[in-house]
Amino acid sequence: MTTSRPRVLIEDWLPVAELGIESRRERGAASALPPLSFLHIWWARRPLVASAAVALAGVMPAWTEELAESFPEAPEVRTESAYRAWLLRLVGILGDPVKGRRMIDAANAAGVKLQGNGYGYRQAFRNAVSRSDIDLLHTVLRRTWGELPTVADPTAGGGSIPWAASRLGLPVVANDLNGVAASVLKAGVEIPAKRGLDLLPDIEKWGGVLVKRVEKRLKEFFPLDGGESVIAYIWANAVSCPRTGRTVPLLTDKWLRKTGGKEVAVRVVTSVDGIELQEPRFEIVEGRAVDASDADRGYVSRGKGVSPYDGLVIDGDYIKAQASAGAMSQILYAVAVRTASGQRTFRAPSAADLDAVEKAASALSEHNASWLAADVLPTEDVGEGLKTGEPLRYGMRRWRDFFTARQALVHGTFGEEFAALVPEVREALGGEADDVLFELALMQGKALNWNSRLSSWDVSRQKMRSVFDTHNFAFKWTFAEFEGATALYSWSLNQLMDAYGGIARLLDETGAAELGRADRLERHVTVTQGSAASLTLEDGSVTHICMDPPYYDNVMYAELADYFYVWEKRTLGRLVPGYFQDDLTDKDNEAVANPARFEMMGKRKKALADLDYETKMTSIFSESRRILADDGVLSVMFTHKRAEAWDTLGMGLLQAGFTIETSWPVNTESEVSLHQANMNSAASTIMLVCRKRADRGDGRKVYLDDIEHDIRRAARAAATRFQHDGIDGVDLLLSTYGPTLSVISQNWPVYSSTPDADGRDQLLRPEDALALAREEIVDLRRSRLVGQAAKVDGLTDFVLLAWDTFGAREFPFDTARLLALAVGGLDVDELERAKIVSKASGKVKLLTPKERLRREADSGLPGVTPEASSFECVIDAVDTALYIAEVDGQQAAKRFLDRHGYTSDAGFISTLQGLANAIPRTKVKGAWVVPEAGFIDTLCTLYFDDVVLPGAEEMAAPTDPNEKTLFDVE
Repeated sequence: MTTSRPRVLIEDWLPVAELGIESRRERGAASALPPLSFLHIWWARRPLVASAAVALAGVMPAWTEELAESFPEAPEVRTESAYRAWLLRLVGILGDPVKGRRMIDAANAAGVKLQGNGYGYRQAFRNAVSRSDIDLLHTVLRRTWGELPTVADPTAGGGSIPWAASRLGLPVVANDLNGVAASVLKAGVEIPAKRGLDLLPDIEKWGGVLVKRVEKRLKEFFPLDGGESVIAYIWANAVSCPRTGRTVPLLTDKWLRKTGGKEVAVRVVTSVDGIELQEPRFEIVEGRAVDASDADRGYVSRGKGVSPYDGLVIDGDYIKAQASAGAMSQILYAVAVRTASGQRTFRAPSAADLDAVEKAASALSEHNASWLAADVLPTEDVGEGLKTGEPLRYGMRRWRDFFTARQALVHGTFGEEFAALVPEVREALGGEADDVLFELALMQGKALNWNSRLSSWDVSRQKMRSVFDTHNFAFKWTFAEFEGATALYSWSLNQLMDAYGGIARLLDETGAAELGRADRLERHVTVTQGSAASLTLEDGSVTHICMDPPYYDNVMYAELADYFYVWEKRTLGRLVPGYFQDDLTDKDNEAVANPARFEMMGKRKKALADLDYETKMTSIFSESRRILADDGVLSVMFTHKRAEAWDTLGMGLLQAGFTIETSWPVNTESEVSLHQANMNSAASTIMLVCRKRADRGDGRKVYLDDIEHDIRRAARAAATRFQHDGIDGVDLLLSTYGPTLSVISQNWPVYSSTPDADGRDQLLRPEDALALAREEIVDLRRSRLVGQAAKVDGLTDFVLLAWDTFGAREFPFDTARLLALAVGGLDVDELERAKIVSKASGKVKLLTPKERLRREADSGLPGVTPEASSFECVIDAVDTALYIAEVDGQQAAKRFLDRHGYTSDAGFISTLQGLANAIPRTKVKGAWVVPEAGFIDTLCTLYFDDVVLPGAEEMAAPTDPNEKTLFDVE
């Protein structure tokens, strides 16, 4: 070792801009995601390129001249710039992504199509690292640490961090509390690191055996007509009409395809030859035969139904009561097929289809007793939870209820055949058998996610959607069923082979033996399942803890994972019973802020959920401190726009004994739809870099007042620096949180400037310091928007900063509250009374000038008042001018401006300039997404020469709001 506490590269530098662009490239298209994303769904995976960079920069030493002198033959270490370029190469960035992104943006703006992808190299995760680079890296790391440093992720989830570290040959320990996640880690990180592509032939061989056996048993339940193949069976949930007793299919509409000139819909037939049908029949209509107005009308909307028999409303409570009582049925109304000639089309259900459905239900009943005895079918009830409330309201009380009888038969048949295959494979392959079996078992997870009452038919994309196209159990009025005999598990096997093969290939290509060498790069991966607050590692045994912890209340992993857990403990659980010891996933020890766990506590449930999250994260960080070497590094990746999340995370780190040395914001989210009017999500992941805190030892008490100046300076410096790297909006605000927490941690314990109710000193909550950081950002951004630091008035500042921060009309109530406080001690109620915003369902919406109009009786109150003699707030004057321009025209607006002298008023002009800079100047098909941008554009062009208008950006039409986000693709 060169020093007792080596300074690492991430403490000095991280390529924020390059990683942001590459992370978005990695998520830029669903078909081009890393293969790890397709092995088995897990929620909120981090990009591989960002994970690799953080894991590696946390163990690579910071560049020094001494380091360069130690490797005189290595150009990669010769200079600091060469060393940084080497890190980029090690994580697969083989060019200049910043330059590439600029070229692409310029080409798009000019309507020019670039040759290739514009970057000149493939996505970073696809690029192998040479063996010579790996050998040099390992030599540098051994010189720094005395041995190859171990990287551990105590909350490894979907496995991005451990996979990226193991690819570079670093020893890895990956842990997760959830048995499903631990299984994904074993299948996606440990087994391919150990076996690589050598395992693929056996996966193909035995997977083929398994698929053929399942197909043979299920073929009679999926009859095919005339050489066709079935793309999807399309179903509707149904209830009986409360007045006629006849079956009502709960269709939201009747469309099957809406493509221009190729429209397809269903026609609902309720009587034949004057005879009323108890259950409707369905006909397929195409092209000009489609009645668009009829196709648009369904029999359910916003939870309420309409009877096709008498046209009267069916109350939503009645529908839920029917579902809860088990009286909701399912009705097959269309089949999407590919004909023998390859044409994609639809047909109505045939008699053979309907008979097969009944036959499958009878078969399931026959198997029920034996399958329960053999533990093939799940028996567990759905627990009350934050995400399970909706399916429970619709009668899905057991996990089996998420599947029709035929779907359950399909999944049960796979489970039984898998169990029968286990001894065969073990006899044939011996000690290597369980690796093959483990991968094959993951076929079930793929099938479950695509064949359920919660999978659905996507009319716009003409394909099925999976269950988890969003992070919840949203009830589907209509759903789609996979063809379960010849299609589902053969497709699942192909998906498995593509995913495993892609994972193993990326590993095998990195560090592959070069000329004159035959040795294979060894990789050491250990996967454990259990609480991150109680790990099996020895004290001080880990050099770099690199973790992506649960994000407060973003995803309820355990509740969602139960959907897979109850099935997979009967397949994967045969191989790793320790991962599936409980009836359901462990929610008591899960570190998320889940108010459903405290439902009985009434109004206190949220506060208790926050405290529970903080307590658990403190325990996890304390355990991390125990296993971390004294000279080691803790890196924490965190994404959340709510201040409470940062407050609890920060308190956990402080209480556990860490200092925050630095932080880096990396824009890790997909670019898709980021410019749409209502997008305001945090797009950046903040990388916090921490060390073990030594006792300050000076005995002095530090209060917030003592370090306020340092906090404000750190926040302003961070914002100034990171906005040059393209960090903006909510993310710029978040970028200051790390530096703020760093100042606190360096001085911990820090006490609040306000004593408690008994007059005693109380520890500072991080939120109190984060509020100071927000105030600094408000001042900084106001100055950027209007070209001067002077404040106008609180309401005007709020509107300016809200558009600048969120880039959207709607944003969460919590962030609105914090911004209002930072702007000038306002609260959301004041903003609502001033008709600046409206609030509903945890969100806040900026009102348009028309919506801000005051009636004459309300004169004197803030708002749009065309006849007012004066305005206290500049935003009221601006919105009134915009309102008049919209309603009465620009000449009327000019008369208003002249009457009040606004064409030469500095405050009015500054506010116009600020709004022009802050409101998204985006057009779709020539129309302004935010109409105010257009009115400001015209007003300023005509009457305000001094206002500089940024260029407008023409975007493609918004995508289908129901389309799966790239973040959620498996």
